[in-house]
Amino acid sequence: MSEVTRSLLQRWGASFRRGADFDSWGQLVEAIDEYQILARHLQKEAQAQHNNSEFTEEQKKTIGKIATCLELRSAALQSTQSQEEFKLEDLKKLEPILKNILTYNKEFPFDVQPVPLRRILAPGEEENLEFEDEEEEGGAGAGSPDSFPARVPGTLLPRLPSEPGMTLLTIRIEKIGLKDAGQCIDPYITVSVKGAAIFFEFKHYKPKKRFTSTKCFAFMEMDEIKAGPIVIELYKKPTDFKRKKLQLLTKKPLYLHLHQTLHKE
Repeated sequence: MSEVTRSLLQRWGASFRRGADFDSWGQLVEAIDEYQILARHLQKEAQAQHNNSEFTEEQKKTIGKIATCLELRSAALQSTQSQEEFKLEDLKKLEPILKNILTYNKEFPFDVQPVPLRRILAPGEEENLEFEDEEEEGGAGAGSPDSFPARVPGTLLPRLPSEPGMTLLTIRIEKIGLKDAGQCIDPYITVSVKGAAIFFEFKHYKPKKRFTSTKCFAFMEMDEIKAGPIVIELYKKPTDFKRKKLQLLTKKPLYLHLHQTLHKE
């Protein structure tokens, strides 16, 4: 075993134990987060090309199955249907398998298959998808994630270089008001310019569907660009870049809080 592989297995083992500990202590948000992070790393290794991996194809298949079980446990922690739960005691059976993955040669204890890497949807892509509402997350149907193309998330680019006569805008996202913020997994906000408006889309990961979805969006008109703080309303998905059919996310006064800075050269 190379030093790189030894270090990798140690990191995986430590992450597995952290997730299981959070799970047993009742810290469900932390457990889900840890499970998802580890599942992501395992999925990437399971799908790595032969030249880029020190594991055999059979070992990578087992690693992928462990990732599936981590996803199932994450989904179970958020499910109200106890008959379909993947229990913590089941998950703990996988720790010695992961630790001894290089020598494990027995049949996998659960009838599962490796799953593909999670899908990241581009801004507004949910407009063309037919899947269940936020409250109905069971089943696949026409919007099965296996039918979605893999997407690459946006990048955080450095500040644009200044030019004489140009005004640059910096937007700092202060906070967002969501009633169930603690249940969102891997949350982030994408910023894009469409139809002469600046759009902010709040995205989070759905374990049951295994892709990242838009929960809500907000936008800022061009005449709202001015130095200082601004508060804008949150609207229900899908993102409406034409701003024709807008529905508030909730009747409660929840907003996206921003701070703008103008740089004039």
